[in-house]
Order: sequence, then C-alpha cells, then structure tokens
Amino acid sequence: MIMLMQVNIDKSWQAVLSSYTDSPEFKTTIKLVGKDYSDKGKTVYPPSELVFNALAQAPFDNVKVVILGQDPYHNPGQAHGLSFSVPAAIKAPPSLVNIFKELNADMAISRTNTDLTDWAEQGVLLLNSTLTVLKNQPTSHSNFGWEDFTDYIIKSISDKKENVVFILWGAYAKSKRALIDTNKHLVLESPHPSPLSAYRGFFGSRPFSKTNTYLKSHGLSKIVWL
Repeated sequence: MIMLMQVNIDKSWQAVLSSYTDSPEFKTTIKLVGKDYSDKGKTVYPPSELVFNALAQAPFDNVKVVILGQDPYHNPGQAHGLSFSVPAAIKAPPSLVNIFKELNADMAISRTNTDLTDWAEQGVLLLNSTLTVLKNQPTSHSNFGWEDFTDYIIKSISDKKENVVFILWGAYAKSKRALIDTNKHLVLESPHPSPLSAYRGFFGSRPFSKTNTYLKSHGLSKIVWL
C-alpha cells in the first residue's frame, strides 16, 4: 500500500500537510487506492512511486506557480505524477501540443521536451486534482477523496504563501478559484488547452509571459520555460 512518507517528498510539504495526512479521510483514500494497486486485474497510473511526484519535485518552500490539471493521463506510459507532463520518450498528448504552441506564440520558445520536470524544479507545482486513475478509465478514482487532499494543498498554498501564480485552464480548474485569496496571488484563467476548447481563448492567453511579468514585479525569479 502506498503511503505518503514512503516517497521522496520534501520536509516542507510534510509540515504543511501533516494535519490532513493524519486524518481518517486521507487514510481512507490511501486504502482505496492501495487496493486497486494491489489488484492484479487492474492497472493504475501513475506508477505508485510517482503518485506524489508533483510534491517531490516542487517543495512547498519553492512553489511560485501552480498549474492545475484534473486527472492523470490514462494511457500506458504517459502519467508520471505531473499535470500535463509525460516522460521524455512519450509522444506529447494533444493538450500538451497546444500548450507548447501557445508557449511558442507567447514567448517564441520552441519546446520539444515533453517532460516538464524542469518546470517543477523551478517551483511550478504541476498538480492534478485526482492523483491516480485506472488504465483507459478517466475519472475512475475521482470519488476516492483525492480532491479533498488537493484542495487542501491549494488552500494551504494560498493561505501560507504570497505572490503565487495560479494557472487555471478549463471550467474544472476554474472551479478551484474559490480556494485562492486573489488579494495575495495572481490567478490566470482561460479555456482548457484541449483541442476541443483551445481555440475558444486558450490560444492568445499568454500565461507564460504574464507569469514571468508578475514574478519579476514581486522580486521573484522568472520561470525558464524552455
């Protein structure tokens, strides 16, 4: 069974999340998820050691930007615990293709590396609201309690930090705005980068340059998006 403390998560996250991870609700979530990982008839993504990869790669103390996704990718080899990201050897999914198109249009950056770990290492928390999913079954773990946990993460960042950029793509991500103190942080909203909605306002939204302008204006280092 996967447990929070068995993976490489920076101590700064442990201090912030301990009151939730010690709760009966979180223990129930872990029990439900662990049961599916242990079931030889089921395949769960991402690999169990990468469930908390977003927290491992972006320690709480370093977080400057949050990019919120909904579900991990549910096709083989794609999910590795970072929203919108896939391992370098994997073809970019359509939403990531469109993210890179907007990055190029916004900042004239032609990124080809589909693994966004380097963004996370600079303080970009690539957080999915639901941290696990069954193979080929989107939203299959959406009723396991993950959203309560990730809402707690978002609220904790909002409450305990200042001048964080929250990037909310699509209606689902926008629903999390209520968790964020907009007097202390910048919220950037647009349609989702999915091919179904990208042309409704995601393209042209310029989230990458807007993020860096805001960070610079508050004396914070910019994100190298390349």
